[in-house]
Amino acid sequence: MKLRSVLIICFAFAMHSLIAQQAPENWFHLDSKADGYNGVSTTKTYNEVLKGMKSTTVVVAVIDSGVDTDHEDLSSVMWVNSDEIPGNGIDDDKNGYIDDIHGWNFIGGKNGNVDKDTYEATRVYKKLHAIYANVDGSKLKGKKKREFDMYSAVKEEVESNKTNAESRLAQMGAQETMVMGALDAISNALGDKEFTKENVMAIDAGSNEQLTIGKRIMDNVFGQGEEVESIASLKKDVAEQMKGGVEFFSNQIEYAYNPDFNPRTVIGDDYSNSYEKGYGNNDYEGPDAFHGTHVSGIIAAARGNEIGMDGVADNVRIMTLRAVPDGDERDKDVANAIIYAVDNGASIINMSFGKGFSWDKKAVDKAVKYANKKDVLLVHAAGNAAQDNDTSENYPRDEFFKNNGMPKGKFAANWLEVGALSWKDGAELPATFSNYGKKNVDLFAPGVAIYSTIPDNEYRNAQGTSMASPVVAGVAAILRSYFPTLTAQQTKEILMSSSVKSTEKVNVPGKEEMVPFSQLSVSGGIVNTFTAVMKAKQVKGAKKIKKSAIAYP
Repeated sequence: MKLRSVLIICFAFAMHSLIAQQAPENWFHLDSKADGYNGVSTTKTYNEVLKGMKSTTVVVAVIDSGVDTDHEDLSSVMWVNSDEIPGNGIDDDKNGYIDDIHGWNFIGGKNGNVDKDTYEATRVYKKLHAIYANVDGSKLKGKKKREFDMYSAVKEEVESNKTNAESRLAQMGAQETMVMGALDAISNALGDKEFTKENVMAIDAGSNEQLTIGKRIMDNVFGQGEEVESIASLKKDVAEQMKGGVEFFSNQIEYAYNPDFNPRTVIGDDYSNSYEKGYGNNDYEGPDAFHGTHVSGIIAAARGNEIGMDGVADNVRIMTLRAVPDGDERDKDVANAIIYAVDNGASIINMSFGKGFSWDKKAVDKAVKYANKKDVLLVHAAGNAAQDNDTSENYPRDEFFKNNGMPKGKFAANWLEVGALSWKDGAELPATFSNYGKKNVDLFAPGVAIYSTIPDNEYRNAQGTSMASPVVAGVAAILRSYFPTLTAQQTKEILMSSSVKSTEKVNVPGKEEMVPFSQLSVSGGIVNTFTAVMKAKQVKGAKKIKKSAIAYP
């Protein structure tokens, strides 16, 4: 989340409403030629190609913040460990996890769950500060020099961002007072006149500063094409956004950039041992399952049940693995979640999370290699920093590292890195926030205004590469379900080669620059269900369907 100015806070709700207004709730399922939206042609594929074809149920593991397993659109598609007896307190299947019916929570323990956590940069800063705080880096070489350079980088990031958060938090009250006063001034100036764009913009502000600010705010709101019901409704939205801003900056100060904050004690594990097994609990939802529930719905919300929305894949079971707190995930938990998913029958793992530093990449690399050996496809969100992943760090990543911490130049063959797409054509095709990379981002998928499930039987739009990744995971699940002899690597190759290519010039996210869309990813394309299925029909697989511990309701 990035809040750059008070105006962004004021306009966030208006822009959210505009997005919902302009894009149909199911736009990511639609076909660009037939429907006019840059969806992945899911609906077309089911209607024209898959109808009448047999499919095999596949398991997709969602490593995320947790999932509302009782959601009306998800309860029927949750993975069930048939070898475990619910609630008996016994590890019936002897897999090291007690009562793991729908998956596991790696950031919980007997005494509760981790909610807030620090950023990885903060943890690395604390670790290296004790070693390098008073060291002259110019005299260092090799591994120690690299560690010192990392320390310098995280020190700058942690200290400057914490200071910025403190400054922004101190300004929030004054900013809210300014905005509310400006909106009140507009309301008073209108008097009995109808609240319309024309009447608002016709107000003579003169030297009245509040009216000047108010007109500027309303000009921006109206400029988004949004029809605001009243000044009162806009003030309510602003207050909600301000409350969110206060919470965001407070959390950065108290938790994210606080080296002394350690929520890990609630888990009771040996954090120094990345290969420890069996820690955690079976609270699949945790304190805040918004993100994981939204991701799961995109992949597999029950299709055709006439409620809520339809997921991409129609014969899938969701295995929930909670490993992502409000803060940065930890490598130990990610590695163990991958291994759990592989050992318990997942064919695909969705990972909608990321960070700029890695604590123990070796442990994650081992888990990724294990998944590749067991023929499991990993789908990962490229990130939302509008950065080039070819030149900026983003973890976890598919390039393996040497023991000295340097890249090997070798990559995981079972990994897909996904950028986010908007529904718009032309220059605005890539999402403004999406990371990209000609070498390190594989393809793009819809990731703006994605309508999906959230806790308590509700639904909402959300956006990010976090939403684009499960779209791809869902398409991959269709391939592995309807063409069960396809390997993970074959599935990746089909998705890449069948992606819809575009050489149209687009805005580079985060830059005032335009390049052909094909330059933003390895494939140069957008994932498409129809073209992927048609290509899969031509491919002969080379493996048997593997056995999975699933009970299908």
